[in-house]
Amino acid sequence: MSIQLQSKNSHLPNEFKEFVAESGFPCVGAKSAFARDTVAFYTARDLASAWDDLAIHDRLLDWAYTYREDPSGLRSFIVLFGEPGDLDEAGFERLMWDRIQSLVDKDAWRGQRLKPTVSADPDDPHFSLSIGGEAFFVVGMHPNASRKARQFSRPALVFNLHDQFERLRKDGDYQRMREVILKRDHEYSGSVNPMLAVHGELSEARQYSGRQVTDDWICPFSDPRKDQS
Repeated sequence: MSIQLQSKNSHLPNEFKEFVAESGFPCVGAKSAFARDTVAFYTARDLASAWDDLAIHDRLLDWAYTYREDPSGLRSFIVLFGEPGDLDEAGFERLMWDRIQSLVDKDAWRGQRLKPTVSADPDDPHFSLSIGGEAFFVVGMHPNASRKARQFSRPALVFNLHDQFERLRKDGDYQRMREVILKRDHEYSGSVNPMLAVHGELSEARQYSGRQVTDDWICPFSDPRKDQS
């Protein structure tokens, strides 16, 4: 897939590839996507800025359309931000949801419909982010993440299509892949991520930033189309 490059941040996609290629990196789904060349990058300026949001949304629309044309294999769309590089977990979480809110607001403004099979309510166990008529699970990464597998050198948002995990469930492969990832994560980080949950039990929104949140955590996000779902 194509790699979009921007000035001083042009090294980040290759750096990210090397990060995932480490032998112990736990996510075998990510490794598979890179092996099949079904990963696309966009390098953005700053997680704290809306400067690139429209361009990111354009590419997510293209990504959703391309997936509907050919839904085979695992794939990811990855946004890499040049700045800031010194966020703590709470600061990253706040800016991550600012960017997600902006992208979904643009999706609504452009007349994109919600994915009918998921909820737009971030408190609902069946929540997933809806952009371009497809549902996405977001993995946030940054240098100061508590989980080793999320400690990339710059802020990053990985958009994974929710539907591809549903297809794995239907094929009977999801639970096996999840067990492999959990085992590898324990070996890589010394423990299993306490925020991991099976879809349908807890809202996936709690997992996006990678920060361990409490039971009373409130998601700082609201989809303007939530009454449609």
